Amino acid sequence: MMPLIELKNISKSYSDGDVETPALSDISFAIEQGEFVAIMGPSGSGKSTLLHILGFLDGQTKGEYFFGGKKMGDYSKEELAHVRNKEMGFIFQSFNLLPRTTVLENVKLPLFYSKIKESSWDRIAMDAIEMVGLAHRANHLSSQLSGGEKQRTAIARALVNSPQVIFADEPTGNLDSKSGGQIMEFLEKLNDMGHTIILITHETYTAEYSKRIIHLKDGKIESDKKVDHDHRRRGKDHFMK
Repeated sequence: MMPLIELKNISKSYSDGDVETPALSDISFAIEQGEFVAIMGPSGSGKSTLLHILGFLDGQTKGEYFFGGKKMGDYSKEELAHVRNKEMGFIFQSFNLLPRTTVLENVKLPLFYSKIKESSWDRIAMDAIEMVGLAHRANHLSSQLSGGEKQRTAIARALVNSPQVIFADEPTGNLDSKSGGQIMEFLEKLNDMGHTIILITHETYTAEYSKRIIHLKDGKIESDKKVDHDHRRRGKDHFMK
């Protein structure tokens, strides 16, 4: 079976006049459906650039990116937008919620760009909200929520279109230890349910919730290893302190 995601010799550079600044260099790896992969590295290692390419938010300078067996360059703009909305869910450190809008309205937002009948939107959004345990907060404004509740709302929004892959970009960065642990445990649960999870992080204890860690340094892959049971235990222990 073909991998869900495959990168072949991906490089990315940014131009500023005559100056070329490399961000990624010769990146190659594959991610199978149902994997939980952490992409980690220090600031400036290329994590955000790689996330933007994986999520169809930016294009590479060189190399080939295949999603579901189809080369990124073969998608039309309309197809890229459809895949990004239907097959990909995004969770960000800053939550990216509309502050004067209810939890329900925030979670429904991706459905506005889907082909799902509007009459079904409330039911589908409430199913996602119930999954993250926020049914009692569905009609509260997102500005009235705690940090952990905001991130759970963002997770519900990411789930509402039943995506194949969920990108979590530093999802615990703005949370206290307890809330961060709950979010990571929830991502584990989603992975157990069959969702592919790609976690972007600079924190080792967060990455150790995954089953595989790809470590970037200076825009290159430094290592690509499976996570053993003891490492996963240490990640959980951090959030219990």
